[in-house]
Amino acid sequence: MPKKLTALSILLLLAAVIGIAVYYQNSTITNDLDGKLSKSKDREEGSTGKKSKNKGKYQNPVFTPVFADPSIIRGDDGFFYAYATEDDWGDGMGTKVAPVIRSEDLVNWKYLGSAFESKPNWKEGWVWAPDVSELNGKYYMYYTKSTLGYQNPGIGVAVADHPAVPFEYHGKLLDSEQMDVYAIDPMLFVDGGTPYLFFGGITSGIFAIELTPDGLSTVGERKDIIGTGYEAPYIIKRDGYYYFFGSNGSCCNGADSSYNVGMGRSKSLFGPYLNKNGEDLLYHRGDVLLFGNTPSEEGKGHIVGPGHNAIITDDVGVDWIVYHGIPADNPTLSSGATRRPLFIDKIEWVDGWPKLEDINPSITLKEKPVINN
Repeated sequence: MPKKLTALSILLLLAAVIGIAVYYQNSTITNDLDGKLSKSKDREEGSTGKKSKNKGKYQNPVFTPVFADPSIIRGDDGFFYAYATEDDWGDGMGTKVAPVIRSEDLVNWKYLGSAFESKPNWKEGWVWAPDVSELNGKYYMYYTKSTLGYQNPGIGVAVADHPAVPFEYHGKLLDSEQMDVYAIDPMLFVDGGTPYLFFGGITSGIFAIELTPDGLSTVGERKDIIGTGYEAPYIIKRDGYYYFFGSNGSCCNGADSSYNVGMGRSKSLFGPYLNKNGEDLLYHRGDVLLFGNTPSEEGKGHIVGPGHNAIITDDVGVDWIVYHGIPADNPTLSSGATRRPLFIDKIEWVDGWPKLEDINPSITLKEKPVINN
């Protein structure tokens, strides 16, 4: 009898151990699946790029799957906010209208949602290339409203009290028929307290027009700034010079995209902007700052079509170029749109001109921007 009880006890003990093991295994599998589903959802909603184990490093792209025509600003709360063109990210959720992302360090980004509670309806079309700047203690967004091939695109304006909250749109600011030029890709620049809007397209050139103090209307006539061949104007001022950055080439042809960033500088906001040879960009090309890997080689992680840049400064005064690029090995989304994730690269200043470590977008580990928050 004692031997039978002992054998029975052993059998019961083995059954208990096996049951616990099966439960633990199933629990682990469930947790793993939950984790994979969570990570998949994060990717669908937008996510940071490759994360480095070295906290002082980053690797491009810094946000995927797409964040085209980026604009960037640092809010009064210390966070960086970036805004992009309306796009279908291929997640089955339709288009994201002027998507907004936020970061503490310019490297790790979180998707916040759309800049609008409802899509601006003063003109049919998509919301492209939103540019956000601080003016009058508020945040102003100037954006393009258009469709592919449309010959009368317009530029609208919206205002918010905080860079993360929905922007209230104020309708049309101007359109191509009114300006008698192709009016897309707005960028606000305030000089001497006066706001000016720069805009234009490859087929027409780059222009500027003064705005009223409230930033909601235009004043006077447009000024011709840069000749044909550039779009996506961006202006900064450094050491007595105004620097123009613009993109030329094809932005959205997948692996065949030829977008690149050119530049010039001027002693006056309205030009003439000259290249390093002293040639006026009204009639000549600027110097190339950023160019894609051409021809791209399969399997090497090459990036093509980098462009539509903005510039932001870190806490030790280093400038960073912010732009989109296209992975040549994976150039399109499931929606069919060109995949244009977000990139950043450090700018160095050499003999009064901006320069990147490499003319091509970086894809290896780099030192992160210095942010002291």
